[in-house]
Amino acid sequence: MQEQYRTVARAGVHETEINRSRFICALAPAATEQEAQDFVARVRKEHPAANHNCFAYVIGADASVQKASDDGEPGGTAGVPMLQMLTRREMRYVVAVVTRYFGGVKLGAGGLIRAYGGVVGEALDALGTLTRLRFRIATVTVDHQRAGRLENELRATGRGVREVRYAEAVTIEIGLPDADVEEFRRWLADATAGEARLELGEEAYGDA
Repeated sequence: MQEQYRTVARAGVHETEINRSRFICALAPAATEQEAQDFVARVRKEHPAANHNCFAYVIGADASVQKASDDGEPGGTAGVPMLQMLTRREMRYVVAVVTRYFGGVKLGAGGLIRAYGGVVGEALDALGTLTRLRFRIATVTVDHQRAGRLENELRATGRGVREVRYAEAVTIEIGLPDADVEEFRRWLADATAGEARLELGEEAYGDA
């Protein structure tokens, strides 16, 4: 798995005008290819009168799924430069749709490439990006007597406490970078006099 990836901070829209044509870039995070396709369909429904609704998306921390569409623009002048902008910025789990309302002035192939790629770059700058780091989901099981203090210490030391469950014992779910596992194991033994149990679970990604 990748150690980290970047994605768009939030969904949003950025618009620019080039030679009287309106270029409207809608960007959104997308966890799956289906989410990306649903977003494309939603934008197309919002702009039924547009001349083109071109799209590009990158899914997977390793960018394993990449798709682009020129939607009627000359081949390679819209979807590809949009996709290239996303991959150049190392964006993942993101979908971009650029809606064009033609203003009567032809831009030529070079102009189209600059326009479609450029508006995606401007939208990324406007909406912001964030980095997500790979971590291991870990569960700490401890008795009720120690649980409250341990949870406070975990939060105080910046550990990502995800969930706390109370039953016969208390389980605290946290996110741990792989590199920190052994150090955390030693810290936990010291903090609980060896009474807490640590179990490592699956890998996931979280905000840096």
